[in-house]
Amino acid sequence: MLTVDFERLRIGPGTRVLDVGCGAGRHSIEALRRGAVAVALDYALTEVGTTRRGAGETAALLGSPLRGGAPRGVCGDATRLPFADGSFDVVIASEVLEHLPEDSAAMAELARVVRPGGAVAVTVPRSFPERVCWALSDDYHTAAGGHVRIYSGRELRDRLGAAGLRVTGWHHAHALHSPYWWLRCAVGVNDDTRRLVRVYHRFLVWDLMKRPALTRVAERVLSPLLGKSLAIYTEAPRQVRDGGAAAA
Repeated sequence: MLTVDFERLRIGPGTRVLDVGCGAGRHSIEALRRGAVAVALDYALTEVGTTRRGAGETAALLGSPLRGGAPRGVCGDATRLPFADGSFDVVIASEVLEHLPEDSAAMAELARVVRPGGAVAVTVPRSFPERVCWALSDDYHTAAGGHVRIYSGRELRDRLGAAGLRVTGWHHAHALHSPYWWLRCAVGVNDDTRRLVRVYHRFLVWDLMKRPALTRVAERVLSPLLGKSLAIYTEAPRQVRDGGAAAA
């Protein structure tokens, strides 16, 4: 399930991509499928391993190696990325910042490791669906490693701008996932044995695998209103020539 729109990022063969907080590796694997060179970074070693296995499983399903090869897995801290300045063409941080007490440091690091003129895509839970989840369940946001804040779209855009990134666009995604999380929070966010929860989860898996036209239309129509995630796209400043004029 991709939250970031790869068409906006123009990721293709040879693009250097960093997936910060890679989790299960869905964005790293999509980058590799398109021929990019992907680095999957996560604080948890288990998540890095999951990304590596997922890449192998995807290649097996496709019947051939991913165009970009295998992902490079790195354990690291998003607030202190172990890479030189300007190392990547594209940096993705999907559903990461809401977990970090030092989110300003992470935003500064995202801006530091992308090359001049490169793209940084950030996604976070959208304010309205997230506030409903917090209201329904304390466990949803107080668990270790859980969400520590709720961003408004304006706040996040302003803060990314303050980190030196120019916002180029945004959208909302995953409208069908908001009711699922509201349901889980209402019945017990850690209890996935409830019948309604299991039925809804099976529906989401079916939708992910089959992508029927009806639910694709529903997503497009409902995401501006109910989308669970907010995705923001930014560009790093281009290099400055002598005299202060930005390079084209």
